[in-house]
Amino acid sequence: MKYIHVLIILICVTSIHSQVLSDKILEGFTFRNVGPAGMSGRITAIDVVLSEPEHIYVGSASGGVWESKDGGITWKPIFDDQPALSIGAIKINQQNPSEIWVGTGEGNPRNSHNSGKGIFRTLDGGRSWSLMGLTDSKQIHRILIDPHQPSTIYAGVAGNTWMPGGERGVYKSIDSGKTWKNILSTNDRSGVGDIIMDPVNPRKMVAAMYEHLRTPWDFVSGGTGSGLYITYDGGEKWKQISSEEGLPKGNLGRIGLAVAASSPDIMYALVEAKENGLYKSTDGGESWTLVTTKNIGNRPYYNNEIYVDPKNENRL
Repeated sequence: MKYIHVLIILICVTSIHSQVLSDKILEGFTFRNVGPAGMSGRITAIDVVLSEPEHIYVGSASGGVWESKDGGITWKPIFDDQPALSIGAIKINQQNPSEIWVGTGEGNPRNSHNSGKGIFRTLDGGRSWSLMGLTDSKQIHRILIDPHQPSTIYAGVAGNTWMPGGERGVYKSIDSGKTWKNILSTNDRSGVGDIIMDPVNPRKMVAAMYEHLRTPWDFVSGGTGSGLYITYDGGEKWKQISSEEGLPKGNLGRIGLAVAASSPDIMYALVEAKENGLYKSTDGGESWTLVTTKNIGNRPYYNNEIYVDPKNENRL
């Protein structure tokens, strides 16, 4: 911008002295782009076509959805004409990889996060998109698809970071997104911090609710609305897992979850508490034991995520 300002001043000064601006005075100037310096930011979501592993989709904090068909060597944007470019979740229907679901709004409530405009779907691999609701969700952090019934979709809505209310919690659609039902919520400051599906039994899920609120002068991470919940019937009934089952006592914050595909009874949780810890379950989430409090990160609100090697349940 400083070159433009200099040019404007120069033109004004020249005009004052001569009243006539000659084209020759501009011959020594060349224009270049000096802003805005926008960029895609953090990668917040990723999914892969399992039948074609080099076909990858990623979502970014502020730069939309990108597609690679050569294992990440080259990329092209496929979401740039949509009303929100902040991405929180991507999920491919592996039965029909041309159907891709995208949840907008980054699910990491840091002070520079961007809000979204709802959940979107493409049926043609990203050439065209349709808004499928949840327009007051602000942040959609996870999307799950029932592999046996792909018309059943679950959306983990983190909700508005900046004020209470709005759409929050776990939402379920059994008609490919035509209608949504809120099947898990706690309070008006809490949304989904994470949610995982049992790879053998898709009606079994474990969800982490996360209470948080950011203001210009403060940030609250954790509260009575946070907690761990488990369902065995697709979300009709939920059971809360508490300190009686091995989790920390007191208010919890953000919880990151992972399930071992090679051994689904093994699950892991990164838990924000008075003392943050890595917890492990060997009975499918019914009970938990502390593994360690060391070297697991100290900014859980920013990105408290954990993943398990699909072939080795001990590699995180």
